[in-house]
Amino acid sequence: MWAIEVRDLTKRYRGNGFAAVDHVSFSVKSGEIFALLGPNGAGKTTTIKILTTLLKPTSGTAKVAGFDVSKDKDSVRKSIGIVFQEPSLDWRLTGRENLDFHARIYGIGRKEREERIEEVLKLVELEDKADVVVDKYSGGMKRSLELARGFIHSPKVLFLDEPTLGLDTHTRRRIWDYIGELNDKEGVTIVLTTHHMEEADYLCERVGIMNQGKIIALDTPKNLKDLIGSDLVSLEMNTRDCNTDIFKKLDFVTDFREYNDFVTLKMERGDLRIPAIMEVAQREGIEIKSVNLRKPSLEDVFLYITGRRIRE
Repeated sequence: MWAIEVRDLTKRYRGNGFAAVDHVSFSVKSGEIFALLGPNGAGKTTTIKILTTLLKPTSGTAKVAGFDVSKDKDSVRKSIGIVFQEPSLDWRLTGRENLDFHARIYGIGRKEREERIEEVLKLVELEDKADVVVDKYSGGMKRSLELARGFIHSPKVLFLDEPTLGLDTHTRRRIWDYIGELNDKEGVTIVLTTHHMEEADYLCERVGIMNQGKIIALDTPKNLKDLIGSDLVSLEMNTRDCNTDIFKKLDFVTDFREYNDFVTLKMERGDLRIPAIMEVAQREGIEIKSVNLRKPSLEDVFLYITGRRIRE
């Protein structure tokens, strides 16, 4: 069963006719964790705003929890939770009061509301901070509370717009664990937007890569990385003024990409090929600053498809 069905969705803005979302189609299974991955300006947040009824599409259709986002907005809103990219907590209230206020809006009765508040506080490990004013919370604590607030009413679909933006590595990983546990315990479908490749790779069953308003690739993280498949050897040169084309002629190199002062070579058994690469570089008078051997990442997939890095 599909929790979300999007068909030929387009959002154009009046005046310049810019297409922030350009004929996008995808579906999300019930209980799935799905990511829209792409750089800033790719159309991720605009897509989420349409799916959460905050924006009206120019054309195309979208259904969330079986309800049309244009024709049945109230039913969509009752079925979803959302954690916005920008903070939206009331900093003058305590954590418990923020959750209680949100639960009241959704018409949850007192007994169920109190039980549910304790459940979500435990999940995000904020029980001992529940009665502290939110203004005293750290950035990670605030994000955890927003996550708890987003699913306190047991939504069928939870939207997370850049859920770990601005957080340090340790806090980001803890939020990932909360999201995974929420999906596992509550069975809620989760759709997140992110430009963190490792976030999509770690959390999601499938990833839709967005660029310039379009979905340019959609599959499991493993299958996307298998598009590249082989080892990647990156060479950092001390100068751009050198004959990097010499690396293309090596018989074991199956793909060649050049980016600023870097050359990335695709090959099998890269660990065994590095000495031969260095020998060629020395013979040609190419000064190598650093060598990096790695398996493909979602960043490499984006670079492979678009010719630029996701953070540009």
